[in-house]
Amino acid sequence: MNIAILGPGEIAVKMAMTLQHLKGVTCYAVASRDQARAQAFADKYGFRHAYGSYIDMLNDEYVDLVYIATPHSHHYENIKMCLQHGKHVLVEKPFTANAAQAEEVLLMAERSGLFLAEAMWSRYMPMVDTIREVVSSNLIGRITALSANVGFPLENKERLRRPELAGGALLDLGCYALHFASMIFGDDLKSISASCTKLETGVDAQETIMLTYRDGRMANLFVTMLAECDRRAMIYGTNGYIEIENIINFESIRAYNLERKVIAEYAAPYQVTGYEYEVMAVMDAMRSGLIECYQLPHETILHTMRMMDNLRAAFGIVYPFELDPESSPTEIGEEAEKEKEMQRESTVKEISNTANNQTEEAEEDAAEESNEERNGEMNEE
Repeated sequence: MNIAILGPGEIAVKMAMTLQHLKGVTCYAVASRDQARAQAFADKYGFRHAYGSYIDMLNDEYVDLVYIATPHSHHYENIKMCLQHGKHVLVEKPFTANAAQAEEVLLMAERSGLFLAEAMWSRYMPMVDTIREVVSSNLIGRITALSANVGFPLENKERLRRPELAGGALLDLGCYALHFASMIFGDDLKSISASCTKLETGVDAQETIMLTYRDGRMANLFVTMLAECDRRAMIYGTNGYIEIENIINFESIRAYNLERKVIAEYAAPYQVTGYEYEVMAVMDAMRSGLIECYQLPHETILHTMRMMDNLRAAFGIVYPFELDPESSPTEIGEEAEKEKEMQRESTVKEISNTANNQTEEAEEDAAEESNEERNGEMNEE
């Protein structure tokens, strides 16, 4: 399979190193707006062709799959461009900047029969199956709750500070925590409550998110771009608990009994970089004629984007391009999309209403006590 990279930034380096080790993969092409940069990347990582234009690369008939490694503020435009040129796509996380963008490009892919997937690498790792097996084994009894955290000191990273680039902790880091909860507990949500603090630029700096599921289980998530976190998850049961090291790239699983003694332990298998699992999943799906991966289907991608939209609404965060009619994504009005919307409507309303109400109450309380405000460099072009 001839794989091309659109945007030779930092994250593209890790993908390029991964592709070099995979069978059945050809490091075929790389495109940048800067020809010299594309050529330097191609020379260093063994790509056959370097393009100084995205369009030029997409016009290459021998490109089978495009991996989009640009900042997520550009994902929507880049995905559309690839699909319009008949290319299958694997795009970095987060999928897009909002659900409207995601819905539009997913519909484009479905109508054109082109493959489209999100490179949320933790979703594709074999440790996901191990965690699910341990959770369902009754080893720690009935599961009642989980907690997880993700955090890095990134407040000076320019692209994360800027609202016009869809900055903030939620989209860049919070997606990991939300996907982890989804992988373990599913998506049958009853409500969400959340609170955040912001940078002076208006983007979210850190947040706590409480998910309540219809079966009574709960997930407590913490996300920050202000500090380093251990990225650990805990899953709680009636007979013990499970500790998971690093929810971004699973390292180990330990199960404890009520005496807090280790009763089972599982280590992560050897990996090249961890990205190989998503690439292999994409190749398997494409060989089977599918347009999505079962590990992260389109419906789940859209559900996660809708959750992040509603969290941002509760936080009072709107990106500038969402206010500009000329730059906002085209609205989809077809009956098929209306039907999909109706299927999700009740869950989305509950999420939005609960988050908004609780946030408004918190802001009123805070206003009475204090008048204080709640308080990166781009990877590619």
